Amino acid sequence: MHVSDHGRRHFLRAGLALGGAGLLAACGLSSVMPGAPVRAWRLGLFHVGLDHVPASLDPLLAELASLGYHDGQNLAVDWRNLPNEAAALTAAREFVANGVDLIVAFENQTMRAVREATSTIPVVFLHVDDPVANGWVQSLARPGGNLTGFVGAPDLPDKRIEYFKALVPALRRLLILSDPGDPITPRVLPAARKAAAALGIELVERDVIDQQSIEQVFAQLRPGEADGVFIASRNLQTNFTLLIVQLGQQHRLPVASHRKEFVAQGALFSYGPDQAATGRAGAHLVARILAGAKPADLPVEQRDIIELVVNGRTARELGLALPQPVLAEATSIVE
Repeated sequence: MHVSDHGRRHFLRAGLALGGAGLLAACGLSSVMPGAPVRAWRLGLFHVGLDHVPASLDPLLAELASLGYHDGQNLAVDWRNLPNEAAALTAAREFVANGVDLIVAFENQTMRAVREATSTIPVVFLHVDDPVANGWVQSLARPGGNLTGFVGAPDLPDKRIEYFKALVPALRRLLILSDPGDPITPRVLPAARKAAAALGIELVERDVIDQQSIEQVFAQLRPGEADGVFIASRNLQTNFTLLIVQLGQQHRLPVASHRKEFVAQGALFSYGPDQAATGRAGAHLVARILAGAKPADLPVEQRDIIELVVNGRTARELGLALPQPVLAEATSIVE
């Protein structure tokens, strides 16, 4: 299954009659008559953020296939990319009504939705912030309930601001965009303020909640009011990073991102986790649950592989000379 379209797409397919020892093992069956029908496991996968598809999605589906779970054969995948948390809640309730066997939630907004929709259907979460602090699991070692998955690497606003200053030595005023309704904002802003103060950077803080408010902030920027742009809330990262990168380019302002995919779109750099690796690991967790393991007994895993990706082309367009020490630390340079 190739997934690249932005927006909502459904893939509901019936199971086919299949044989083969590898497939039987994947389904947890020891023996079956040739030509007997194979169960089609129903998965609901969803994500909030129409401007991109999570980088973990294709690797997850590809790894499931390598484990014997093939969409359209013994797997029926319902994938939805959604505009906001309200739509995620509707989708979660539809997954429950449709009787899916397992739900994969790709970030915080879908996790909050699925938490409200079901306490029985197994859920694997990817790229979420502290699930214990959010009240989603009892502990990382023994999550309890119907949820388990992967904790994304910490947001690390302090490190991102440090790299921003290293890449833009003239950075004095940093436009920081935050959504006051995002539960993550109160955790990120204090760390960002502390890091900025230590580096002599003044934060130009603006609250935004949607495309209109973001565009208004950029329209009202005065010349010299900001030297760069920083996104402080996960809701904004999942919904509006591409928009913010594009507005930054229009105003000749470098933008720091949390994902390397947005560096390819023009962000100056990203500092964040390798989502593709998390997708591959997530497939193994899904397979274990389909084979009979209980989410309550599967420890939540911490994914701590962090990548620093720098856009050399954007740097040149902004007249920036990339410092050699940062280049030496970079995982890759986009040209």
